[in-house]
Amino acid sequence: MQPERHVPVMPREVLEALNLRGEGLYVDGTLGEAGHSSLILEKSAPGGRLLGLDRDSSSLERARARLAAYGERARLEHCGYEEIGDALEAAGWEDGADGILLDLGMSSAQVDDAARGFSFMTDGPLDMRMDTTAPPTAADLVNHFSESELVRILREFGEERSARRIARKVVAERQKGEIRTTSELASLVERAGVRGRPGHHPATRTFQALRIAVNDELGRLARFLDDGWRWLRPGGRLVVISYHSLEDRMVKHALRRWAAECLCPPRRPICDCGWSRKVRLVNRRLMTPTSDEVAANARARSAGLRVVERLSALDNSHD
Repeated sequence: MQPERHVPVMPREVLEALNLRGEGLYVDGTLGEAGHSSLILEKSAPGGRLLGLDRDSSSLERARARLAAYGERARLEHCGYEEIGDALEAAGWEDGADGILLDLGMSSAQVDDAARGFSFMTDGPLDMRMDTTAPPTAADLVNHFSESELVRILREFGEERSARRIARKVVAERQKGEIRTTSELASLVERAGVRGRPGHHPATRTFQALRIAVNDELGRLARFLDDGWRWLRPGGRLVVISYHSLEDRMVKHALRRWAAECLCPPRRPICDCGWSRKVRLVNRRLMTPTSDEVAANARARSAGLRVVERLSALDNSHD
């Protein structure tokens, strides 16, 4: 039986936010199963081109097959979105893109593949790497990090209130033998007496925290958000879909900083920061999926979308 094809989140909102045009250059920085990318190529026909980036070589293979019909309009690269500058230069897009999409969620294929170790719903190796060529694995962290390091990861990346209890249980259990599978870890969290949020497994936050740590997800996002506006052409738009408060908080603060007139401390009498506004906020409030979409695609329920548009030098002439 063939796995169900990944359903892109908030597709209508993404296409509208990107403000697509027929000769535009677009980057899907989190290519995944190419659900959004195929829509972008379709809607930007005949001349729109797409640069797709992903750290997961398996996803790239599936995306390449899905986008084959678009020929040279689609160029795919094995790298993370934080490396977008190098990817744009390699593609000959030194002036930047007319639109960049970052969907920070995981694809259905990744979650449903037990061998990848992302989910506690099926038993598999405790891996969790997006890029399977790069260490460490989740098992490395669970079996070799100190109790204090595990507490920090669970609190910082999972916002897990029972972090110390879980870390203490992990350290005690691994003395009997290494913890190697998703079911072992999920069972351990349950035996530690952790209660999950209503409708969530007790190990949900633990798995989220380990996945974020293994893949340096927040570090990579921070590196992009430092100056990601510069990869847009004037009038180009950045669209970001996040799935938990840690990501959205980082995105919201960065986009507001890009849109600020000044970065000086509030009480400084004269501005001397040298900053000028880089973008305008297309939506000031987080956009969320419709109830109909959530009913049809449960994985969209925690999604939130933010959009900014890069200003031209003329737009900043009053600064």
